[in-house]
Amino acid sequence: MGTPTQEYELSIDGDLLMRTIDRYIIQKFLGTFFFTLMLLIFIVVIFDISEKIDDFLHSHAPLSAIIVDYYFNFIPYFINLFSYLLTFIAVIFFTSRMAGNSEIIAILASGISFRRLLFPYILSAFILGLISFLLANFIIPYTNQKMFNFEKKYIHDPKEFNDMNIHRQISPGTFIYLENFNIKTSNGWKFSIEKFENREMVFKLRAERIDWDSIRQHWIISNYYERKLSRDHESIIKGVKLDTLLPLVPADFTEDVEEVKIMNYFVLNQHIRKKELRGDPDVLKFKVKGYSRISDPFATLILTLIGVAVSSRKVRGGIGYHLGFGLALTFLYILFMQISTVFATFGNLPPLIAVWIPNILFGIIAGILLRLAPK
Repeated sequence: MGTPTQEYELSIDGDLLMRTIDRYIIQKFLGTFFFTLMLLIFIVVIFDISEKIDDFLHSHAPLSAIIVDYYFNFIPYFINLFSYLLTFIAVIFFTSRMAGNSEIIAILASGISFRRLLFPYILSAFILGLISFLLANFIIPYTNQKMFNFEKKYIHDPKEFNDMNIHRQISPGTFIYLENFNIKTSNGWKFSIEKFENREMVFKLRAERIDWDSIRQHWIISNYYERKLSRDHESIIKGVKLDTLLPLVPADFTEDVEEVKIMNYFVLNQHIRKKELRGDPDVLKFKVKGYSRISDPFATLILTLIGVAVSSRKVRGGIGYHLGFGLALTFLYILFMQISTVFATFGNLPPLIAVWIPNILFGIIAGILLRLAPK
């Protein structure tokens, strides 16, 4: 048994060794990730330029606007889009090389536990997951807004508008219908509003025309027919003009097909509460997006653990075997994430459960693979 001084020196050397290994793995992890990311972004930008070059030339878009307003704001979206896959590829690539060079065997033989070896991986995954969370909730909505402004000016308008046979639920139990609406003049024809209580109609109003008064910020209904119903009474009122307030503005008739992508965390939550107050069934789509922005960064950690578990074993196939098996699991993970959100949007699966099921399931798979990994 060594003296206290010798034991202290061994402890210092062990701590120094572990810190050195931590720095080595973190540098390899993040270095491989960002190098692969830069290569992918370069390829994506080249392909996007080749696809949109005709639009740029036709619209006479300035080179400075293309670079600053479009591609500088285009890059963060694709960084976040591919971050989970690139995280896994980075882990597989450098961990397989470490295993092939017997570095992992040497680390474990030095007395460092496999659980302690996971620490730099988890720390790196946490950093990348935090970056992904900040990108998805705060940075990308801002950059998307600038990118969409460029597209609207030089490529196409991302807004879609259907001016015929418009149906809306403006509050729980209250529905409106417009046969036609002109977004430029803010007026519509063949307007009706219906209110229901306990599945029974209690109020209905029909009008030939409805106009938006932009100065007083309310609607003007012309040539209307109003009907109120109760169990033992019914009243009918006709009129030429009626000023009314509705929880609706002309902009609500335009639908931005990418509107979720330009909402930051706080704006999206406020929009969800507004839709819930109206009883809008479309709120499910926004809830799925909101919950996904929180759950998706956890995929970085889960895929990192799966990557370590798969690639830390030294096998004859080397990186090719690890990549093949790992990518199959990754694509299955991503596919399951998409399927679960579809069930939430178009089925009866609660959005919160739908977005977390893939993380829970593949988190369990990651735990099983880590238990089977060489120690």
